Amino acid sequence: MAQQDLYEVLGVPQTADESEIKKAYRRLAMKYHPDRNQGDAEAEERFKQVQAAYEVLSDPQKRAAYDRFGHAGIDPQAAGGGGFGDIFGDVFADIFGGGSRGGRGGTGRGADLRYELEISLEEAFRGTVSTLDIPVLSTCETCNGSGAKPGTAPVSCKTCAGQGQVRIQQGFFSLQQTCPTCRGAGQVISDPCTDCRGAGRVQKSKKLEVKIPPGVDTGDRIRLSGEGEGGRRGGPPGDLYVDIHLRPHPLFERDGGDLYTEVPISVVTAALGGELEVPSLEGRLNLTVPAGTQTGRVFRVRGKGMPSVRGREVGDLMVRATVETPVNLDDRQENLLRELGETMGETHRPREQSWLDRVKRFFE
Repeated sequence: MAQQDLYEVLGVPQTADESEIKKAYRRLAMKYHPDRNQGDAEAEERFKQVQAAYEVLSDPQKRAAYDRFGHAGIDPQAAGGGGFGDIFGDVFADIFGGGSRGGRGGTGRGADLRYELEISLEEAFRGTVSTLDIPVLSTCETCNGSGAKPGTAPVSCKTCAGQGQVRIQQGFFSLQQTCPTCRGAGQVISDPCTDCRGAGRVQKSKKLEVKIPPGVDTGDRIRLSGEGEGGRRGGPPGDLYVDIHLRPHPLFERDGGDLYTEVPISVVTAALGGELEVPSLEGRLNLTVPAGTQTGRVFRVRGKGMPSVRGREVGDLMVRATVETPVNLDDRQENLLRELGETMGETHRPREQSWLDRVKRFFE
């Protein structure tokens, strides 16, 4: 069977530079990686081809030999010197968040944590301080994260010589696998800590105070550096990310920095005008309603919305008027309304007359 051109395997031209080759490899490796295609033999074979192509084209000497002599110029024994373990360390650490090199010695940064915090609109307006109760894996204080009993220390794993990985040669391919003895830690604990049982971390409930600045909105995130899970074998801790969610408010709806509220007004106030008391997050406000106000009219009260966490800008309060139709009228009130209606002409009902004109033109 004819061997496939290595440049075609990666989908790059022969003139591709090192960054183009690495970019193509990362894309194909993510696509065909066995962890993402479990049970797919075709994807597994394609993954091996991509590995083999990158192992040659990423090495200047091997690439030069391949460019000159083709597959005949590649020394099969060369793979035993470098192997794919080096490729995994350089590239897969970026793709999958780890790699054989990052695991040597067993230390590692702790995982980042996420906490969803629900607050009220009033708290978002003024800012607040919230106390969080976080269940977290923390570094064991007894052994300082080493996992070994105080007075003792972990020893280097003899199987992998402290590397956490063992190399397996299979013909042309040189693969690295997690050491079965130390499970990638690179160290073996013969006398484990009694508090953490050799894990180096213990489950705890940690209370934290987080300052919520004024103006935060749903979707905003606050980062607390070093407040995530403790690191492995004394490694640095991860971070805690607090995701903000605002509870629905009975009076206001938020749109960015603006607040919207709906206020019912009487027919008399709408027709004759007057003063109207409306709510805001700073207290009650007096709003002047002009005569002839219709349902749906929006009044803008500048500077009475939400502050911004990113600057000094303050949103506006948008008040939507809703004219209420009178209900439960007595006889006298009904007669007065009928009398009023009889005296009204087209000039008193401009929207109704405009609508009737449009309906007439539609049917004509």
